[in-house]
Amino acid sequence: MTAHSLPERRAAAISRGVGLTTQIYAERAENAEIWDKEGNRYIDFAAGIAVVNTGHRHPKVMAAVRDQLDRFTHTCHQVVPYENYVSLAERLNQLVPGNFPKKTIFVTTGAEAVENAVKIARHHTKRSAVVAFAGGFHGRTFMGMALTGKVQPYKAGFGPMPGDVWHLPFPIDLHGISVDEAIAALDRLFKADLEPGRVAAIIVEPVQGEGGFYEAPRALVSRIREICDEHGIVLIADEVQTGFARTGKLFAMEHYGVDADLVTMAKGLGGGLPIAAVTGRAEMMDSPNPGGLGGTYGGNPLGIAAAHAVLDVIEEEGLCERAILLGNRLKQKLAGLRETVPEIADIRGPGFMNAVEFNVPGTHQPNAAYTNRVREEALKRGLILLTCGVYGNVIRFLAPITIGDDTFNEALGIMEQAMVAARG
Repeated sequence: MTAHSLPERRAAAISRGVGLTTQIYAERAENAEIWDKEGNRYIDFAAGIAVVNTGHRHPKVMAAVRDQLDRFTHTCHQVVPYENYVSLAERLNQLVPGNFPKKTIFVTTGAEAVENAVKIARHHTKRSAVVAFAGGFHGRTFMGMALTGKVQPYKAGFGPMPGDVWHLPFPIDLHGISVDEAIAALDRLFKADLEPGRVAAIIVEPVQGEGGFYEAPRALVSRIREICDEHGIVLIADEVQTGFARTGKLFAMEHYGVDADLVTMAKGLGGGLPIAAVTGRAEMMDSPNPGGLGGTYGGNPLGIAAAHAVLDVIEEEGLCERAILLGNRLKQKLAGLRETVPEIADIRGPGFMNAVEFNVPGTHQPNAAYTNRVREEALKRGLILLTCGVYGNVIRFLAPITIGDDTFNEALGIMEQAMVAARG
């Protein structure tokens, strides 16, 4: 069948609940470029939502997967274990921030990693409550939905969420919410509704992903760490989107000088193959009984092999440093467009985890309509962009960190054209 029939086939075959950002049907991809079934070329500033930080089909990742494919593809580690699962856990135990003994489990998705982190925290503390932040995103499973601080489209219509989950405002200067206000809200929560001794965990994204790429202020992370220490609460850092060089560090928590007790990760770890993990304090990770953690596909050998190669590539190609370089160039370009594009309200993000927020010019009113027009105009010109934010007025930039300079410069030119064209 021809490519133009694919949207009709998809609509007839696939649940409407699986959203769609573009009508591009991929035929092949290489580094930061995708070609569709009709041969059209696109520059990919989505990277599968921060998955292929090392680029589509990085040769080293592909070679590692092929080698593993020739050996075996699945045994279930809980039945017949394998060495590279063990050695990847050893690597993450060393790489995840924290000068204390650590252990790791492997699962398949970011949401599954978050679910397991909550399980571990609850088992270790013998408590049930979990505190999260408005605007945070932690997955589409039921506990993930409960933790996520955004109703549409993630929670609407799905009925009661798991109980004992509480939300705090997330500090965003642009929106007039300070760190002091967020901490005061936690203090009110502890006084009015929730005994601190009943809280198992506080979970935070160092940079909110779906929520709008808002960076957690250092003062917030430090204060939350102090509160967790004071009350015996587990601090969970959700690094599913921030991990693996995206922010200019292997893990975003390295920017803060304080350590989480448990870290969830996925996306960039597998370089395009499904793998996720929880790494944390050994005594916490060892709390659940044997069989309490795991999963049939957790730590699939192909994903494990890919992850080893991804870590090698990040180190060998200096991708943390390159993320900072690319992010600075992108933010400089956006700053130069402020006079031409008065809709620009904010430019932000560490490393190459960057975003631009659009408001109605001269106001604080979010401009979701203009944001979507920018995305559409960019797509017409061959650049894939993603929107995000509680108000839908943020464009996030998630190109592979391995993107070539010529391709990157071409994308910046398209971005400028799209922003100007979207103004009408």
